[in-house]
Order: sequence, then structure tokens, then C-alpha cells
Amino acid sequence: MNELISLQLDDSKESMAKAIAHTENELTKIRAGKASPGMLDGIYVDYYGTSTPLAQVANVNTPDARTIVVQPWEKSLLSAIEKSIMDSNIGLNPQNDGSIIRLAVPPLTEERRRDLVKKVKEEAEKGRVAIRNIRKDGNEAIKKLKNDGISEDEIKSGEAEVQKLTDAYIVKVDQLADLKEKDIMTV
Repeated sequence: MNELISLQLDDSKESMAKAIAHTENELTKIRAGKASPGMLDGIYVDYYGTSTPLAQVANVNTPDARTIVVQPWEKSLLSAIEKSIMDSNIGLNPQNDGSIIRLAVPPLTEERRRDLVKKVKEEAEKGRVAIRNIRKDGNEAIKKLKNDGISEDEIKSGEAEVQKLTDAYIVKVDQLADLKEKDIMTV
């Protein structure tokens, strides 16, 4: 296979891997009834006028499957962290005892589980769309290589390789979504 096509395939593969990582990250944020420090990843705290990720101003632990403990490095941040958690709308009520914040993760209702599964399917679809867009970009870049004197047969085989990559990565997205769905639906 032509070197330019190989380079384009490597670019597409790298982009698809990033799309998978992003989808996996988004799925981690969807809570499945079990406490996980990742549930607080999208929360930012006002730290001396700067919006800072919670993990950079506090220690986040899960002592058991139903509790998240947030221990700020500075006691003065307790109220700011508490406010950020309330504003984040993740459905958890912070309990401040003066030195740490406890978050009790309630068990999921059947209705809430179904809503979360819908959310998982939406995120998986976003991942599949991202991978298809990378396929389109990869195919366009390979077609443009025709101007560099690459034969149509090589271009066709390059496009076939991009399709194989696309199929493989879409299967990975589906596997991630299936795992998350099982996790959510397990009582």
C-alpha cells in the first residue's frame, strides 16, 4: 500500500481511538447506582476566582459502594465545593460536616434506570457519528491523493481499509454501550 495512504489510515485510526476514549469518558459520567469518583469529573469549583476542576482542590474517595467523600485541601473551600455540587445537577445532595463532604448515592429506580439507558444510547450514537465523520474525512483525504499520482486501485483499497477501521471502532462503541447498559440495569 502507498505510504501516503498508510499515513492517512494512521491519522484516521488515531482520531477514531480518541473518539472511543471520549465516548468512554462520557459513559463514565453516567452513574449506575454505584459510587465512583468519576461521577464528579465535570464539576468545577471557584478557587480564588478561577474555575478549577474539583479533583484539583480536593481528595475524592469512595469508602463504600454508596458513598463518595470529598475532602478539600483547604477548609475554606467547603462551601464553594458544596455549592458547585448542588449547581452541577447530578442528583446528589452534599452533606457537609465541617471537614468533609459526604455524598450518598441513592439506589436507582426502574424509571431512572430506563432514562439512564436512553442517555447511554445517545452517547453511543454520538460516538458512532464521530467515527463516521472521521471515516468521511479519511476517505476525502485519500481521494485527494489522486492528484499526487496515486492509482485508483490504491485509492479504492485505502477506502476499503478506512471502512474496516470504521466497522471495528463502531463495534467497540457498541461494546462500551452494552457494558454500561448491563451495569445500569443490574439491581
